[in-house]
Amino acid sequence: MQQELPVVPIRDAEIRLGQFLKLANLVETGGMAKDVLAEGAVSVNGAAETRRGKALRDGDQVTITDPETGATVGAEVGANGRGAADSENLAEEDDLGEFFDEATADDDFDPEKWRNL
Repeated sequence: MQQELPVVPIRDAEIRLGQFLKLANLVETGGMAKDVLAEGAVSVNGAAETRRGKALRDGDQVTITDPETGATVGAEVGANGRGAADSENLAEEDDLGEFFDEATADDDFDPEKWRNL
């Protein structure tokens, strides 16, 4: 039985396994990623994987299985905007143009003045 995994979008064509584990919120830190990989709890496309630097590409499925309970969590790699909340390109999501109004910008703003408030 193949479970439906959430698709996590990435910016480039590939991502390293350790980075993807953190991006997909499967682990909280890089140290935790290293630990679960060393335990052999991580599978990529159904095969056990212990290399933190393994390159993942669009469609790869990553799962972590808890050895004590057998519970499984996972995510699927989505490149080229696949898996994004909307159909727009990921690069367009970084555009702050709709939030920034040049006419009301204060060019005399001094961040040092407000740093310790």
